[in-house]
Amino acid sequence: MSEYSDLMRRYAKIVMVGLAGLGMMLPSAFAADNTCDGVKVEMTKARKQEYAPLVVSVMDNKFKPSQAKFITIMESGEWSAAYVSTPVSDDGVMFFQTVKGKKQFRDVWGGYAEPSEKPELVSWAKKLGAPQNLANCFAETVTE
Repeated sequence: MSEYSDLMRRYAKIVMVGLAGLGMMLPSAFAADNTCDGVKVEMTKARKQEYAPLVVSVMDNKFKPSQAKFITIMESGEWSAAYVSTPVSDDGVMFFQTVKGKKQFRDVWGGYAEPSEKPELVSWAKKLGAPQNLANCFAETVTE
């Protein structure tokens, strides 16, 4: 019976350590969610179909729109950012501004960023004209 008790204590410790680790991770997950408050980030088939031709249209090397693989699409007001992977380029975040009902390409960000670079990323997006909440969401997304 003592072997069984020892085994149960061991399992209980493992579960408690796991729950403690989860408890430490949850606040940061909720913080990330708050960073994108007010930004539409739902990935739907319709949104992917809307953005895929836009992505292809701004690329020098053409490919089929169906080959564009979206990591996320973020929208706030007249601005949007599509984090996309294509067969002809590295992953990047393409920024668009809606003018007179039509999305116009503004710039692309590509590369790798550390969490410490968030302020610079936010500043870069804001200089394009992106709203604060989209700039924050972009910076959080590319540094996750």
